[in-house]
Amino acid sequence: MTPPVSHCLHEARCLFIMSFLAGFLATSATGASAGDGLAGPGAKNESRPAVSLHPENPRYFLFRGKPLVLIAATEHYGSVINRPFDFERYLADAADKRQTVTRTFLLFREQQSARNPSSPCKPESPDFVTPWPRTGPGNAIDGEPRFDLDQWNPEYFRRLHRFLSRASELGIVVELTLFSNTYGDSVWALNPLRAENNLQGVGKIPWYEYTTLHNGPLVERQMAYLSKIIQETSRYDNVYYEICNESGGNADPHASVADVDAWQERVARLVRDELARLKRPHLVFGSQAFGYKPAFRQELDQSFAEKTFDAVNVHPLPGLVLAGKEYMLGHFMSKQLVLKDFRDFCRASQAFRKPCVPDEDNTASMYRDPIGWTIHRKRAWVALLSQCHYDYIDFSITVGSETGTRQSSRMLRTWMKHLSDFMQTIDFVHAKSEPDWIVQRPPHVVDAALTLPGGYVAYLADDREVTDPSGGSPISGAVSLRIPKGNYRASSYSPITGASSPGIVIKGADTPVSIELAPFEHDVVLQLSRLP
Repeated sequence: MTPPVSHCLHEARCLFIMSFLAGFLATSATGASAGDGLAGPGAKNESRPAVSLHPENPRYFLFRGKPLVLIAATEHYGSVINRPFDFERYLADAADKRQTVTRTFLLFREQQSARNPSSPCKPESPDFVTPWPRTGPGNAIDGEPRFDLDQWNPEYFRRLHRFLSRASELGIVVELTLFSNTYGDSVWALNPLRAENNLQGVGKIPWYEYTTLHNGPLVERQMAYLSKIIQETSRYDNVYYEICNESGGNADPHASVADVDAWQERVARLVRDELARLKRPHLVFGSQAFGYKPAFRQELDQSFAEKTFDAVNVHPLPGLVLAGKEYMLGHFMSKQLVLKDFRDFCRASQAFRKPCVPDEDNTASMYRDPIGWTIHRKRAWVALLSQCHYDYIDFSITVGSETGTRQSSRMLRTWMKHLSDFMQTIDFVHAKSEPDWIVQRPPHVVDAALTLPGGYVAYLADDREVTDPSGGSPISGAVSLRIPKGNYRASSYSPITGASSPGIVIKGADTPVSIELAPFEHDVVLQLSRLP
């Protein structure tokens, strides 16, 4: 994703028009309703509860009777909208690598650029598949036929159902991202809902008003699209909905943060009303809008405290504010680690009984090399061992390379598999974040530590930045632990190889206990299990 830089309608009239239009469009001649052949497989999932918050620990999820933590190194969200993208191969590999979630944009098309020309969310114009067909007459800004917003596109919905059905079969949860920020005029030029791109002339607005309630005809079409998506996808138990990717305001005085949040609330209300009508209680994700000006800043307390969102998606960036403190979580594509701030932000989110998902982590994702991948391995472990979730864009996945490159598969994607496998060996639902049991650690080491039923686990990572000449050199020394009296088996686990060391027995005492660490590069996991 491109990084964030940068008179309301009368209520009764608006709701009436939207309701009428949604019904009209859902039954248009070519568009079809949910039951006329576009639906595809997946109806069997209606009898299963959808992914939900875990009843014992609402910072996690429950999916098909088992606790779920979201972990993914995923493609760039173009699985459905990019015709040549082979999502069968992508999903099979994601399942093999134990990735539990994939994030899928349903409408947004990203602009190609010299810096990053080839992500699946940047289809070539003839390959862009949307909810509406390109029928013409006349051409859109990209040179292809204009969109007919009075019809639904059978190809799009067939492709969407195939994708969701296959993900369901593989046990992968799908985040369906309903809308996105448009960032600027050049990206807005690619959107079917821009006036020049559709036969109906809907969307005669500047880009920054796309996520506001200022233009009645546009809002009506957005709401009709929402209703259709919910009708088509809510039968699947493996989906949840994100309101808007990177919603932002204050780019212009006519589109304030408050304007954007009012639009988000309207979207969320329609989603929940439609789900209630269909008796499908799916989760809704998102966050408050950030502000472009005077400087990038995103206040997150309301996202966690209010009911608009069941879980909070957070894009790690500078200027995130939680519980009165501002965090610097790394600049976009900077190869910054900032591991301590990242851990501290994750820990601060534990004060709220709602999942926190560092989503679309982008500090180094463009760099398809071991350095960038190592940065994201560390940030993923810190997030999960600090009771959050984690989603990273794997830019090695492109059309024709849906399983990544040989190197990314061997390294990044295998490392993510190790992390996912490891999480299944610990009782994370009943874990507690209690870092004080680690009293001392070697220089340059940041820890993410949990107390578990019957033991402890700590992720220890070198926090030196790539700009530090000594960064990456081996770390050794002792950790000092404060643990209750008793016998414990202590072992280490490698996030790189997925192997555990033989255990040694240590004794807890009234005073801290010291363990000498074998030299390691970048990171290691320390595990203590209490013996009978």
